[in-house]
Amino acid sequence: QVQLVESGGDLVQPGGSLRLSCVASGSIFSINTMHWYRQAPEKERELVATITSYGITQYAESVKGRFICSRDNAKNTTYLQMNSLKPEDTAVYYCNADVRATARPSYRQYWGQGTQVTVSS
Repeated sequence: QVQLVESGGDLVQPGGSLRLSCVASGSIFSINTMHWYRQAPEKERELVATITSYGITQYAESVKGRFICSRDNAKNTTYLQMNSLKPEDTAVYYCNADVRATARPSYRQYWGQGTQVTVSS
């Protein structure tokens, strides 16, 4: 069984910073690409950032230059450093990862439960 657990969400003022973490645990053989998504109230879930196992990153236009995604492969963890936060960044942030579990022949996607980020004065 594989689990993803996010943490780090909080209430922060506009212009502030937060660092989200996502830890994968369980019977993991390897992790390929990891992603951060977010979903604001009454909006569709959107892809925010992607990081490959080699550390190559891609970002949504709305967060480029403000968010930095990184990972620690030894800890099965990905991070999302969010700077210059805006009210429109308010959302539940979800971690998603392509994981190959031990004794499994292929990768499948797993989701975390989400962590709330609220940007408000």
